[in-house]
Amino acid sequence: MLYFEVSEYQERLRKTKEAMQQRGIEVLLVTDPANMNYLTGYDGWSFYVHQGVIVALNRQEPIWFGRQQDSNGARITTWLQDHNVRGYTDDYVQSQVKHPMSFAVDLLKEIGCDRKDLGVEMDNYYFTGRCLDQLRHDLPNDTIKNGDLIVNWVRSIKSAQEIDYLRMASRIAEKVMQTAVDSIDVGVREGDAAANVYHAQISGTAEFTGDYSAIIPIMPSALRTSTAHLSWVDRKYETGDVVLLELSGCKNRYHAPLSRTVYLGKPPAELDEIAKVVIHGLNRTLDFIKPGVTAEQVEETWRHAIAGSRVVKESRVGYAYGLNYPPDWGEHTISLRPGDRTVLRPGMTIHFMPGIWLDRFGFECSEPFLVTENGCETFVDFPRQLFVKE
Repeated sequence: MLYFEVSEYQERLRKTKEAMQQRGIEVLLVTDPANMNYLTGYDGWSFYVHQGVIVALNRQEPIWFGRQQDSNGARITTWLQDHNVRGYTDDYVQSQVKHPMSFAVDLLKEIGCDRKDLGVEMDNYYFTGRCLDQLRHDLPNDTIKNGDLIVNWVRSIKSAQEIDYLRMASRIAEKVMQTAVDSIDVGVREGDAAANVYHAQISGTAEFTGDYSAIIPIMPSALRTSTAHLSWVDRKYETGDVVLLELSGCKNRYHAPLSRTVYLGKPPAELDEIAKVVIHGLNRTLDFIKPGVTAEQVEETWRHAIAGSRVVKESRVGYAYGLNYPPDWGEHTISLRPGDRTVLRPGMTIHFMPGIWLDRFGFECSEPFLVTENGCETFVDFPRQLFVKE
């Protein structure tokens, strides 16, 4: 089953080839599973072994390659013709004497693309140092170039169908966040609240189920909220706990990340003040966003909105997101921070995430948004507030 029309995949391929030509790349070896999905539709939990998609300027279709037992998964989920689905035998899997990149090189030779400028995604989670070494060993006379983020930047502008899936993910995110807020209370085990969140993520809505998220539910409490990426532990919530929630809905691998904060008891004045400042800054910044402004101007607007307060945010305040697989729902392109002069364009989707982490506690309230023709549209309908459970 394809989630998009074949014509949309072909248009994505055309744009990718244009970007390849601009970088002087004749053949691109795509190993990021989100980019593989974007170009072909391939959707399987097989990224723990080496796999990829070969995009050549002189070929109409890409070639998928991966473990032989995953080949039927490629036939089921992609738009590719059967001869462009190629599986390697199991003696390649986690072997010390042969490597799947050698199989990819054999494919390149078979289609006459072994003596061309080859681009590889050098800085992604799934392309290892051994992958690069093997390619250089097997192609000693070839020029291997950095093809990192070529597809990611093509992905930055979402189609109408992609936006529909993002909206579906947002409906799930609303249910997920409400489930989390409802589940957290004094005496409740953190793991039980997290289990409820997982159930809400997968069960989705009455109209459609959800998918697994690229990031686990981030749900730290108490002192653990003083940092960004911790989750539940084997303890029960206590009066005086701050609980950070960074969760997501997901549909057809498209995400809707969302953050909120819960306090058990009467909030201390410092937390209450920080919450008001952050939410004010969030609202002011969302009002500013429109096509033509740059990513760094968005961050600057946030900084000016909170000027004069005790809130300091040294890290970026947002990033592009959308289609993805573990371990991240971010696209690794746009960052809302000084120095990023990317011009925002209609169809871009960004998670505005001004998380604050102090020495003893943190506060989070975020919004995923779509850049529209005239401004921006927030995807999720959920109160922007500090949730207090006395």
